[in-house]
Amino acid sequence: MARSSHSIGTKYNILYNGGIGLEKGLKSIQANNEDNFWKILPIEKMQFDENFSEGEKTKNPDFEKAETKATKAIQKHSMNIGGRERNWQIDEAYLMLGKARYYDQRFIPAIEAFNYILYKYPESNNIYTAKIWREKTNMRLGNDAIVLKNIKILLKKTDLDKQTYADANALLAEAFINLEQKDSAVSRLRVAEQFTRKNEERARYRFILGQMYQAEGKRDSAIYFYDAVIDLNRKADRKYMMHAYAKKAQMFDYGKDNDTIFLKTFNKLVTDRENRPYYDVLFYEMGVYYDKKKDQENALFFYNKSLGRKSKDPYLMASAYRNIGNMYFKNTDYSMAAKYYDSTLVKLDPKTREFAFIEKNRKNLDDVIKYEAIAKRNDSIIKVYNLPPSEKKDYFEGYIAKLKKKDEEKRLLEEKEKERLANIDRNSQSGIPGNGAVNPQSLGKSMEPEGIVPPGGNDNASTFYFYNPTTVAYGKLQFKKMWGNRTMAGNWRLAGMRAINNDAMNDSIATKEVANALKDTIVPEKYTVAYYVKQLPTSQTAMDSIGKERNFSYYQLGLIYKEKFKEYNLASDKLEQLLQNNPEEKLVLPSMYNLYKIYQITNPAKAEAIKAEISSKYPDSRYAHILNNKEEDPNSSPDKEYQKWYKLFEQEHFNEVLANIDNLINQYSGDDIVSKYELLKANTQGKVYGLEAYKKGLENVADNYPNSEEGKNAREILEKQVPILEKLNFTTTDTKNWKIVYRVNNNDTKAVKRIEEAIRVFLLVENYERLTTSLDKYNKTESFVVIHGLKSEAYANDVAGVFRDDKKYKIPDQAIIISNDNYKIVQIKKNLDTYLSPKTP
Repeated sequence: MARSSHSIGTKYNILYNGGIGLEKGLKSIQANNEDNFWKILPIEKMQFDENFSEGEKTKNPDFEKAETKATKAIQKHSMNIGGRERNWQIDEAYLMLGKARYYDQRFIPAIEAFNYILYKYPESNNIYTAKIWREKTNMRLGNDAIVLKNIKILLKKTDLDKQTYADANALLAEAFINLEQKDSAVSRLRVAEQFTRKNEERARYRFILGQMYQAEGKRDSAIYFYDAVIDLNRKADRKYMMHAYAKKAQMFDYGKDNDTIFLKTFNKLVTDRENRPYYDVLFYEMGVYYDKKKDQENALFFYNKSLGRKSKDPYLMASAYRNIGNMYFKNTDYSMAAKYYDSTLVKLDPKTREFAFIEKNRKNLDDVIKYEAIAKRNDSIIKVYNLPPSEKKDYFEGYIAKLKKKDEEKRLLEEKEKERLANIDRNSQSGIPGNGAVNPQSLGKSMEPEGIVPPGGNDNASTFYFYNPTTVAYGKLQFKKMWGNRTMAGNWRLAGMRAINNDAMNDSIATKEVANALKDTIVPEKYTVAYYVKQLPTSQTAMDSIGKERNFSYYQLGLIYKEKFKEYNLASDKLEQLLQNNPEEKLVLPSMYNLYKIYQITNPAKAEAIKAEISSKYPDSRYAHILNNKEEDPNSSPDKEYQKWYKLFEQEHFNEVLANIDNLINQYSGDDIVSKYELLKANTQGKVYGLEAYKKGLENVADNYPNSEEGKNAREILEKQVPILEKLNFTTTDTKNWKIVYRVNNNDTKAVKRIEEAIRVFLLVENYERLTTSLDKYNKTESFVVIHGLKSEAYANDVAGVFRDDKKYKIPDQAIIISNDNYKIVQIKKNLDTYLSPKTP
């Protein structure tokens, strides 16, 4: 009786309450775990935080309750008599204890509980269940090889029931997936799907099998298993059925499959009220269908309907935003495309490759927007400028007519709104809810059509009164009804002020009538042709500049579309247009060569025609040599050539670099290496001509090569370093680092040698301070012979005096005494004459 009492109390009291806690905790985890149907689902539905800590306290109070009850059952009701457990519920308690710890992500204590069952209760009816749970825990600990070994041993047992057999095969399949043995995983999962007694598991296994076959490109097998999921209908969670339809839609063959059946199926799904929670998925797939069919209007409609459902699936929303952005991009509406790409990035996981790819494209889109705007504006200016006077007049008159029509429509809308508000006011006084009657509380609510979600929109619109023009207008009418016409003056509420206010109002009405009469006779300037004509450029120089800017924009757009977006048709259109615009000579060959590379992909016949044209018109060019596979000196490659000139720059052969850099830029025009040469040119100009020349050169690199690393570096230097350098001024503070500087002409080698020899002799005899010397370039015509390491200005003057007066050295040249800091400023700004000029007191 004691044994029965303990067993019954354990089962129906302690373990019953613990089981309720375990089930409740399990449901809470399931509610917080949304399956990601964009990836192959995990076989075990429960997913955990990988960054768990064994030392953490129990996170879920329901699992803590289950663990407490299981522990209580073991501690208070265990009947270990003669080395045998007499309470047949204790193994159930250990199983509950292990499960509670497992779901709470404390896997080491969980595996201890399961191992205790296997060790202490080998004849338990839960022995196989405990083995499966132990291997599930091993898998969570990363011991997949151990799982394979132990489950294969378990499957050799002949007394396994069907559900246990299914669970073991499912666990084996998951281990194979972890070990990336997909074929073995598929075969085991098919066995698990056949033997499981739970429809929920069957639906999940079938769906995963469909995903795995789809990933391998086995379309028919994937469709077979998705159809099997659909056949379960209400026997399993409806999400599997809806996403099975979505997966089938993703595999739709637009060349062979029947469009009518596809549309009929999805229309039937949409009309079923039971499917409303999954409208976001269905509408998205319909949008993709129409997008693939090039029906942009319907595609945009369904994408927006999907977004309007406020899906809980962030990747679904990101995909809809991305696809809409792609549509706008293809339609050359780049500003809208950029907005939708911004919304896409908000919804995407920043750690994914897709995020990095779209972020990169979004940044490139800034350049597209910039250059497209320049090209459009300059094309318009050039077109109008070249029109004959009569056609120019007709063009502006047509524009003015459209402008007047637009302004008139706006005026009519404003009057209609005023009339509607007046009707609201009259009906509110009479209490009659006429056609225009509207509840003032509802004024200002969003009139956005259902499902249309503008990118970047704020879901929680501001309710502040003065932010809404409609409510403000209504308030003005209410004020006028209550107080009448009042001028803006003190004591406006006093009755005695009303007559004055009315007189003032009458005067203002009369003034308005006169103003309206004058207004009818005066034509606004924006409605005159002269207003627009005077804004056109008048000189040919200005037009040439506009044309060059337009041509450069077309060239940049062609390269961006080709290299950054792989939009070859857009790229070829821009480059073809450029060549028709009579561009500068330096843009012709690079444009033709890039067209050749594009047409090699899209139109081989055109590619051969361009190759022949380059070979015939420019036979000696680098591009002709490249196209005709002529042998070139390996040392003359662009990178090798650049390294040679950069080495000369480091050796301070600035004049030689400047003399050849423009030819090198023209020679390699169109290559990525050009931006390096341009930056080298800017640095050399800075060394020779000073800060202003350096700044101008950097601006040229930043503006003309914004997509290159050199262009970005130049922009960063302009924004961060150049302003600091510009603020540098000569300092008079005492320092312990001085120099003696002798100016010499670059061509006067004798003077340089004479000064250097005198300094050398001095240093051999009297070099107490361990002084050093150097020959520094100053500008294109002058250099400095510099003595470094002087500790004070007084000592520098003494040494300079020795060089001037002592017959052994006799250096007649002017010695310039300058501190180290000021010397740096002289070299940066090339302003030695300013330093030497007399200082004003």
